[in-house]
Amino acid sequence: MKIRHPEKINKPINPIKKKPSWIRTKILDSQNYFQTKLILNKKKLHTVCQEANCPNISECWSKKHATFLIMGDICTRACAFCNVKTGKPSILDPMEPSKIAQAIKELNLKHVVITSVDRDDLDDGGANHFSKVIKEIRKLNKNTTIEVLTPDFLRKGESYKKVVLANPDVFNHNIETVPSLYRAVRPGSRYFASVDLLKSVKKINKTIFTKSGIMLGLGERKEEVLQVMDDLLTAKVDFLTIGQYLQPSTKHYPLNRYVHPDEFQEFKEIAMSKGFLIVSSSPLTRSSYHADEDFFKMKRLREEQYKCQQLQ
Repeated sequence: MKIRHPEKINKPINPIKKKPSWIRTKILDSQNYFQTKLILNKKKLHTVCQEANCPNISECWSKKHATFLIMGDICTRACAFCNVKTGKPSILDPMEPSKIAQAIKELNLKHVVITSVDRDDLDDGGANHFSKVIKEIRKLNKNTTIEVLTPDFLRKGESYKKVVLANPDVFNHNIETVPSLYRAVRPGSRYFASVDLLKSVKKINKTIFTKSGIMLGLGERKEEVLQVMDDLLTAKVDFLTIGQYLQPSTKHYPLNRYVHPDEFQEFKEIAMSKGFLIVSSSPLTRSSYHADEDFFKMKRLREEQYKCQQLQ
């Protein structure tokens, strides 16, 4: 049996804390859930819903929502919080863009989220593959809006521009945690490189919606979270997601605490008052949770902002 996280074999065992009542999710076994699973399996497509062990998979798949994971299911990074497999990835599947476009058509998705593993082994970090996926989706699903959740393209120069110029509706890159925890939680990444990526995307295309997310419960302090908000606002990020870190195994980064829903609500109110267009903040919030509903809400709010500016 192949080990999922070989880099964590010698890590200390961190017992998993019992989940509080507000973390519970309902298991749904609707016809839509099994239809979604069937289509994805038939086309041999990966989803972050499965690979990252998302707590919302049952609800989302029952609504025919799925976040496609492109460029394989093996990541070249070894983030301490993540459940996606680490190792040497396989070569890119040239048919993946068309298979994803066809799956979206069969699922009749109005909004789709495309994410990927980190591919540091590729010269452009996989940016060209992202671009191909976006273009294939547009060909077959002209009315489907597209959200990408990208890696940081660290040390890949301006390769990220390929993704931006493919014109997705939303460009998402998660900041994940506060700067002081980066060395332990995201050792292969750099905090300000992620902030700069989001800032650069907005410089290229001012109309594109940008989005980022952070986890709570890793040991961050309140003032650090507020600083992350300010940093993201300097990058002109529109949408902020805040969710609870859930420790995948005893070998992953230890959970510091479960954050109460009232604290998530407080952070939402603070973030909105600081100037984000939209904020999703709750224990079960994930980057692509309710992404379709939030996108159309965000689009409506921006239209209202423009109308108000014209009247002034």
